[in-house]
Amino acid sequence: MIHPSSIIAKNAEIHETTHIGPFCIIGDGVRIGENNNLISHVSIVGDTTIENSNTFYPFCSIGSEPQDLKYNKEKSFLKIGSNNKFRENVTVNPGTSGGGLNTIISNNCLFMVGSHVAHDCIIKSNVILANNATLAGHVEIDHNAILGGNSAIHQFVRIGKYAMIGGMSGVEKDIIPYGLYTGIRENLKSLNLIGLKRKGLTSNTINEIKSLINIIFDKNDTIENNIKNKFVESSEILEIKEVIEFLNSNSKRGITTFEND
Repeated sequence: MIHPSSIIAKNAEIHETTHIGPFCIIGDGVRIGENNNLISHVSIVGDTTIENSNTFYPFCSIGSEPQDLKYNKEKSFLKIGSNNKFRENVTVNPGTSGGGLNTIISNNCLFMVGSHVAHDCIIKSNVILANNATLAGHVEIDHNAILGGNSAIHQFVRIGKYAMIGGMSGVEKDIIPYGLYTGIRENLKSLNLIGLKRKGLTSNTINEIKSLINIIFDKNDTIENNIKNKFVESSEILEIKEVIEFLNSNSKRGITTFEND
């Protein structure tokens, strides 16, 4: 159903099961799949593709031009998966030529009031951005990460899976999977123990992870050398392997280490 007060471009593609409430604007090039719900006053423009069963609350702005002075009207894209919730005043921008032309949001994410996803961000599934959390361009957030209210993430930063960023934090360097970070330009405080428990890990496994993380981030040697420690290298714990993979992959911002470093 489309409310008669909404303005729909003639070249927009909208599945018949999608509900578009009053005073919405849908631009040319927008493609919206099944069972989406635009409650009211939602703007969706640009080359934006939205899959199924997403909900957009009033005054969301989805797909408007990137806030990047280098953007030169190049054709770029925003891709949104399924079962996401975009609360009031959320803004999401498409990609730019400097970042691969795509902003990508996967599935089952929650974007609370006033949160912002900038150009060329990649957000995996089950991510939460609390009220007014903001991402600069080219940020990557892995599965099940949580960003607290009023937090801000610098461009090109990577947030690992199951990481937790505390409210009012400012992050300038990559956060490892399962890391817990609070503060402004600070270090990691701990592992995200709540996230590890929610994942179903036993206390013994969590304690072993903590011990191996202490070895990896031992300040008496480099992270590169610490990863080669026999206890770390021989570990069969999936979460440790994921941390090592994260540390070995390309980082444009550097790695956030623990506060005792």
